Amino acid sequence: MDVLRPPLININGRIYRRNIIAQQQHSEEEGDISYMGPPESEELAEGETCDSHFIEQTDKGFRCAIDVPSVLYKYIIGKKGETRKRLEFDTKTSINIPKQGLEGQIVITGSQKSAVSSAITRVEILVGSFRKKQPFTHFLSFPLNDAKVQEGFLKFKNEVLKQCSQDHGVGESIFQSPAKLHLTLGTLTLLNDAEVRKACEHLQECQHFIRDITGGKPLSLEVMGIEYMNDDPAMVDVLYAKVNEKDGSDHLQLIADRLVEYFVSAGLMVREWDRVKLHCTVMNTLFRKDSTAEEVGGARRQTTSEREAFDGRNILKKFDSYCFGEFELNTVQLSQRYSTDCTGYYTSAGSISFS
Repeated sequence: MDVLRPPLININGRIYRRNIIAQQQHSEEEGDISYMGPPESEELAEGETCDSHFIEQTDKGFRCAIDVPSVLYKYIIGKKGETRKRLEFDTKTSINIPKQGLEGQIVITGSQKSAVSSAITRVEILVGSFRKKQPFTHFLSFPLNDAKVQEGFLKFKNEVLKQCSQDHGVGESIFQSPAKLHLTLGTLTLLNDAEVRKACEHLQECQHFIRDITGGKPLSLEVMGIEYMNDDPAMVDVLYAKVNEKDGSDHLQLIADRLVEYFVSAGLMVREWDRVKLHCTVMNTLFRKDSTAEEVGGARRQTTSEREAFDGRNILKKFDSYCFGEFELNTVQLSQRYSTDCTGYYTSAGSISFS
């Protein structure tokens, strides 16, 4: 790490430098987690304040309650409570944490307001660091499971298996489920019901600019043509269908980029690309290894060596301009990972329409 350019952490819109004191290895298991704390020479800053939380004065000093999902409590507690003890010692505060599995608020109390403020900041930095290691739970999606598109996809699948099944790695197990055809805009890690509700509220707030873009009408789309994601067509991991607006406009891309920008600014999503890459996965070698696997924005992290690629040269040649179908898109959904609703699509935590 470049000591002149330490990593930055965004906590509720405030940017902190993360100074690495000693190289540590953290495990996902509670028993292996420890907190080194600040150097012994570091003194508590008297003027340290916390703008993101209300610190109230009580008869015994100062108090603040902060919301932390219960799945992250163990990172604040640490092995045999060592992390919490060190935090309390360093900041001269008391940190009360609900029992594991119970949602509630972490209450920090202290005799000095600056001490409580310091404890809040350090707890949030600790939580923010381990939050990044949690798998994503939801994603924004444009459903493409229209009946006509599903029918076109099934014909594509049958023809590929009929004409190209002798090609290396091509088999039925690597095809997407027709009911789950979609475009992924971005992924979110929502760790409790309150965070899901917050994300749904933000999605509703996006409806005004989406309707400004669409003019209050659905978008007429065509799913036509295929493309692959890696450099060698003889060693393909993901094959996807291309999606375009029938009138040649760029409204779909604009909506996708604006949605991601809004959720990133709200701290609910991490930006991965300058622009959203709109693609509809139709074949993915992840499905071969795991029937529950999902291709959602390329977010599953498996190394190439764990996947058996397929030879896509004949498929690309024979189905280069294949038309899966045309339909009208009228919704964006906050979809729940590893879920299925009554239609076979992902369960929706919230949605908004274009019209």
